[in-house]
Amino acid sequence: MLYQHLSESPVFRGISARELEELMHEAQYQIKKYNKSDIVAFREDRCENLMIVLKGSVKGEMLDPSGKSIKIEDIMAPYPIASAFLFGQRNQFPVNVTANDDVEIFSLSKSSVIDLFQKNKIFLTNYLNSISNRSQFLANKLMFLNFKTIKGKLANYILKLAAPNKEIVILPKSQAEMAQFFGVTRPSFARSLKEMEQEGWIETNRREIKIINKQQLIRLLQQ
Repeated sequence: MLYQHLSESPVFRGISARELEELMHEAQYQIKKYNKSDIVAFREDRCENLMIVLKGSVKGEMLDPSGKSIKIEDIMAPYPIASAFLFGQRNQFPVNVTANDDVEIFSLSKSSVIDLFQKNKIFLTNYLNSISNRSQFLANKLMFLNFKTIKGKLANYILKLAAPNKEIVILPKSQAEMAQFFGVTRPSFARSLKEMEQEGWIETNRREIKIINKQQLIRLLQQ
């Protein structure tokens, strides 16, 4: 069952459960369990193992200068945690990692990861793709946090969701989840959304948003 779960993870994709069992024969790994709200790792803890969520999900959070918690992302099974930070001169967790519910995590030692790189090119390629994708995500998140207004963040988010020539987008999260993702209160988020609708820039229907004035949304990005 363990190797079947691992074979579904992006870093092991394309490697069968049987192959993984053989690869892990001499590897150093543990399976750790956490209860809901447990801290899996603190920001600036040393990142010395490749950690993969086997069951449940965790969230990455950081504190802004005022002490407010900003959720960076949720990480679901079977995805890795902070794989981009296992190597480098400062291999530390960039955020606090907290269990969203009861969680099981596969933890593979760094030395075993290096050994598997040498034994299996598929794993090496998958790992490089994983850390590249994560770096791109963090770069986009940093750019997103640089917007000074909630409306600017909303405009950026809506335009990112909208495909070319597409007017209607569906928000993938509830307003409470979106507010936490934006690092603002739910009332502030809802108020900004309503004001954008009153200005005639968008129309909303629950999670559905119709873009009415795309040029105005683009102008919000420059404020």
